[in-house]
Amino acid sequence: MEETIDLNRPGAFSPPEWNSAVITEFRANGGKVGGVYEGLSLVLVHHVGVRSGIERIAPLVPFRQDDRLFVFASKAGADEHPAWYHNLVARPRTTVEFGTETFPVVARVLTGAERDEIYAKQSAVQPAYAEFQRKTSRVIPVIELQRT
Repeated sequence: MEETIDLNRPGAFSPPEWNSAVITEFRANGGKVGGVYEGLSLVLVHHVGVRSGIERIAPLVPFRQDDRLFVFASKAGADEHPAWYHNLVARPRTTVEFGTETFPVVARVLTGAERDEIYAKQSAVQPAYAEFQRKTSRVIPVIELQRT
């Protein structure tokens, strides 16, 4: 059973400059990391800045259902979408790293009942996501990373 995100754990939502250490640890340990992410699955989502054109990588906690992989633009319940979300909407063809695999995907934003169903499933296994949705007036986007 995976550990859940503890909203009160120090460092649970780290600044972007911390991503580099998480990415290095992920790659060195076959997709596993310690610290605040110990016991959680992570996916490294590559994305290119809409304005900057710079490639970046976002370590995200995914939800898996069968062969499907989903990520959530929660930004810990902030009132604006994370930059990586806007970048994936603008350029949905990208690459992800999951475990020891690297593969191409197309990002697809879910809507309506499909979005609600997957978000509810993620909230059931990671209750922090229910809290994120309560903290904001926006509907937190759910993105399927479809392997191509």
